[in-house]
Amino acid sequence: MTISAADDLVEARHIDAVRAFNRRYTRIIGVLQGEMLGTEYSLTEGRILFELANFGAAEVVDLRLELDLDAGYLSRILARFEERGMVARRRSDTDGRRQVVELTEAGRAAFEVLNQRTQEQISGLLVPHSPGVRTRLVGAMRTIERILDTDSEADPAGVLLRAPRPGEHGWVIQRNAELYAEEFGWNGEYEALAAKIVADWMNSHDPQRERAWIAEYDGEPVGCVYCMREDDDTARLRLLLVEPSARGLGVGSALVDECLRFATEAGYSEMVLWTNSVLTAARHIYERAGFTLAESNPHHSFGVDLIGQTWRRPLGPDGEPGR
Repeated sequence: MTISAADDLVEARHIDAVRAFNRRYTRIIGVLQGEMLGTEYSLTEGRILFELANFGAAEVVDLRLELDLDAGYLSRILARFEERGMVARRRSDTDGRRQVVELTEAGRAAFEVLNQRTQEQISGLLVPHSPGVRTRLVGAMRTIERILDTDSEADPAGVLLRAPRPGEHGWVIQRNAELYAEEFGWNGEYEALAAKIVADWMNSHDPQRERAWIAEYDGEPVGCVYCMREDDDTARLRLLLVEPSARGLGVGSALVDECLRFATEAGYSEMVLWTNSVLTAARHIYERAGFTLAESNPHHSFGVDLIGQTWRRPLGPDGEPGR
């Protein structure tokens, strides 16, 4: 087996996991059976029917590009559909060199049968599971789409900042531990620190002067931050985290800005935070938000050598830096 240069950059266990998921899921939905759901149509034919039924008449070249199909393969499928009276083809009104294809009544009837069976199949997959599990499943699918669909544009306006729900403080600890282990090799000491910070906040926080936020996107948590009391005049920003799948949406900046706004309204005159020099993306967010580096010290923590940094920002009216 030949291994490409790109494969060398990806861990074999990740490749194996994706392949295993593909094998299992294609078996579950019956793709390997050739014909879909007891009909005479292949998966590709079913997708063509779906496009024409849901989006109307289409130029053949646009349909080919949308589905990434070989021109000859698509032409043969459309010819079979035409022989069965399921589609009609005509010349484009704007460009006589192009063909337009659309479903006939017979084609729409064939699609309705296929669509109904698909609905019943997916319902059968979901019905054994609770509403909460179904929501998790849909969220996981959206995460896969965001990560793998590099051509799609994520919508920053879809990010929602809200208070943590029951169980999400545990998510904060878990994701902090997992992400920093994966990206920087930090050991269980960091998980213990994150757990202590969260436990301290949950056990004794003052709702008027301390708050936590979860950033939600597509119904799933993708980030977090905590604002905690340092002393009467100083608030401390802690546990800022943004999921890799949500980076580029402005989640980190939105969380920091909300933390600053709340701290200003709560009457603090300064916000402070501690981070490490290896966290370059976070440091850029802090710099853009008006923080300045106040102190830097080397230390050995979480199983690695690090350079710890303290950043500070004065607070003034409307969250602007103090004068």
